[in-house]
Amino acid sequence: MKSLVSSEIVEPYAQALMSVAKTHNLADRFGDEVRALVSALEGSADLSQFLANPFIKVADKKAVLQRIVGDESHPFLRNFLMLLVDKGRILFIEGIGKQYLALLRELNQTVLAEVVSAVELNDAQKESVKQRVQNITGARSVDLQTTIDPDLIGGVIIKVGSQIIDASLRGQLRRIGVRLAA
Repeated sequence: MKSLVSSEIVEPYAQALMSVAKTHNLADRFGDEVRALVSALEGSADLSQFLANPFIKVADKKAVLQRIVGDESHPFLRNFLMLLVDKGRILFIEGIGKQYLALLRELNQTVLAEVVSAVELNDAQKESVKQRVQNITGARSVDLQTTIDPDLIGGVIIKVGSQIIDASLRGQLRRIGVRLAA
């Protein structure tokens, strides 16, 4: 139920932000600023809880958001964030930001590749993954979202949309085990 309510709120706000961004040719700039904000929210559970707390004053939430986005952010984006606070929708900001980034990827013909690896990938490995995903999908460019899972032992798992490429050592061992059991 929560995801239904969330999507009914998240999508229209993300669409509205994208509409403003496209009208003023600011889609990529907003994308950079929204990406930084989403990253800050993902990195701080305290910040997310602060913004979601209904007992904290609107002025305090606005002051914290102003400090986070700073004066360098575009006034349209700052006003959008203040509107979310005023409407009591700021608790959805992370979802709205992620939906906006998905719309931006669609606009720019970019795909999101979620990469899980046993260790941190270096720049050459990241570029190799991007090239492989570009070849598979035919996308103009690729955004990588990397996470580390030491249980993989080695290799990577790449998820693009509903397609999963399991090139991990754990996956290979699992496939061998299935063959041996059959």
